[in-house]
Amino acid sequence: MSEQGFYPIGTPGQAWGEAEKAQWLAAREIQRSYRDEVLTRLESFVVEHEGWELARYGALSIDPDRYPLICVRTRDADPERPWVLITGGVHGYETSGVQGAIAFLREAAADFAERVNFLVAPCVSPWGYEVINRWNPRALDPNRNFVAQSPVEESAALWDLVRAHEQKTGRGFLMHMDLHETTDSDEDEFRPALAAREGQAFEPGIIPDGFYTVADESNPQPEFQAAIIAAVREVTHIAPPDDKGQIIGADVTQDGVIHYDFKPLGLCAGLTDATYTTTTEVYPDSPKATPEICNAAQVAAVRGGLGYA
Repeated sequence: MSEQGFYPIGTPGQAWGEAEKAQWLAAREIQRSYRDEVLTRLESFVVEHEGWELARYGALSIDPDRYPLICVRTRDADPERPWVLITGGVHGYETSGVQGAIAFLREAAADFAERVNFLVAPCVSPWGYEVINRWNPRALDPNRNFVAQSPVEESAALWDLVRAHEQKTGRGFLMHMDLHETTDSDEDEFRPALAAREGQAFEPGIIPDGFYTVADESNPQPEFQAAIIAAVREVTHIAPPDDKGQIIGADVTQDGVIHYDFKPLGLCAGLTDATYTTTTEVYPDSPKATPEICNAAQVAAVRGGLGYA
């Protein structure tokens, strides 16, 4: 934001048009490598561990060669076992969502491989991962666009992958965990940009210090959420409510848990009709956290959720 409190793109009070979106896109810079940090690690995982395979389910039109969309899945799936979906990197700047999903594959998936089949999409938004941004190249948020005929290609590709998987296997999912994190850049960059894009005034908020989950208002599964919180508590601290008893404007329903209505909001965690669903959130900018702790918290969350489910 500028010193005057305005985002440096657009005119205060006026929603962005195509020119402003193009200006925003031109200002994005590649800051890390999807190839080195994600694809290479996934490729080495399936080579080093039996029973897994990589599948390409699309590519981003901005650079299809640079941004193939890759998932990892159980190679010889047992039709009698339930399926579990794990997603990360829906918001590309949320690093532990991506690296936590990969860490789970490398460190913990084998412990459950004889009980469930896995479909894992560790980095749903690879362009966002490289430029470290929440939006896609069209200045759209993938995590409000998991709907049929989505205008966001990252969301549409994952939607199609899941629908095709359900049709092929004839089964839905037992559990879907969508791994996210909340960073200081939400207040420094994303929310000011969102306000500017919509032609609205920016209203500062509070970043929760710690881990929390977002449950589906229509299917909250409180004991499932509690199992995740208990597992993560062994790794890092749980976010406390603010003085209104809320986290990010939503009422805390139990320690470290809030509710959103997944499907009407077009959230990734509402992508399936799984019995158990949740969105995880860690806070990497906390003085009590490190990237390693955040990745470990994501692994613990998936472990806790799987143990319960």
